[in-house]
Amino acid sequence: MRTDSTRANAATFAANRAQGVVRFGVHLQDGVTRRGDLHESGSLRVRFPSPEQEGLSGVFVNTAGGIAGGDCFDIDITAGEGARLTLTTAAAEKVYRAPGAAAQLSIALKAERGAHLAWLPQETILFDRARISRRIDIDLAEDASLLLCEIVLFGRAAMGETMRHGEFVDRWRLRRGGKLVFAETVRLDGDIGAKLARRAIANGGVAIGTALIVPGDAALVERIRETSETFRGEVGISCWNGFAMARFCAQDAARLRADMMAVLGRASGEALPRLWLN
Repeated sequence: MRTDSTRANAATFAANRAQGVVRFGVHLQDGVTRRGDLHESGSLRVRFPSPEQEGLSGVFVNTAGGIAGGDCFDIDITAGEGARLTLTTAAAEKVYRAPGAAAQLSIALKAERGAHLAWLPQETILFDRARISRRIDIDLAEDASLLLCEIVLFGRAAMGETMRHGEFVDRWRLRRGGKLVFAETVRLDGDIGAKLARRAIANGGVAIGTALIVPGDAALVERIRETSETFRGEVGISCWNGFAMARFCAQDAARLRADMMAVLGRASGEALPRLWLN
């Protein structure tokens, strides 16, 4: 039976959870991508640091300083017809130990006819006993293009911390021309450290990543594979349903980041966000 003190502590915990919402769209105007109405609330912000010739770049900032259990963040972005938008984060996102409810992160990305959308956040770092559930929903027009990556680090190697227990749920859904072409849910919970040590999972690696490239075909896959001798971790790439996907696994963040940059550079031919190069 819960005591008054327990209920009070639970209410205090809930009242101190961070919430953040960012919603905006961009559109093409006189050949240049312009931002439309922007809605921001809570601790989540987006900034547009420098003018560009045609496209637009945005940088997300979480003023809460990280993500803790029970936090809730909601991102909803639309690139209008013919627009070009690149998004990244100001720094790696830290997910702290969570004694209670998991943090919730929802990302909705939409690209309309002829639009190009690049979602390229820096790493997500899970502290030991972190709990997070992430959902990424992508809706592309048939002729829209997408470059997306996500990197997850289990533990803080620089601090000598190994992630032993926690919860990581990652749900991805990709629709193209209104049709569901990719659906995946990854779940790691309990003794995550022991699971990552298994050969069939990560073989002791603590960094994993995924890159999603639309459109993608066999020619793109072969072009990326030409750089395979430079890879410092394990990288696998394939294509189906009109898109390409690369999977990454490495013993540390530096190796995986280098491999991710090589793949993205080969896939797009465009410069990565400057924050990635710092």
